[in-house]
Amino acid sequence: MAKIRVGRVSEQIKKEISQLIQSELKDPRIGFITVTGVETTNDLSQAKVYLSVLGNDEQKAETLKALSKATGYLRSELGKRIKFRHTPELFFKFDSSIEYGSRIENLLTEINQDSGER
Repeated sequence: MAKIRVGRVSEQIKKEISQLIQSELKDPRIGFITVTGVETTNDLSQAKVYLSVLGNDEQKAETLKALSKATGYLRSELGKRIKFRHTPELFFKFDSSIEYGSRIENLLTEINQDSGER
């Protein structure tokens, strides 16, 4: 039963964080971000927010710096939007699964083209 609640809370945090980043944060260092997932501990004290960022490594690093500066604001806004007894501590991490999937798709396309030519 507790896992179901944690899953619902994680999805709500994902929705709210995504909306806050898109509409409220005005930092020019923040590029095009997609919140791909949120992993919350069972006691709801910590939340890992997984992000996919469009751009090169330098832009990704700048985006992560900007988000780390805005963590306090995002956490306080999250506490206002979702009524928590204790608002979870936010940790931002890059999700490389989309890039990895794209790379595999490109490799498979190359293999299919090579086998079609033979």
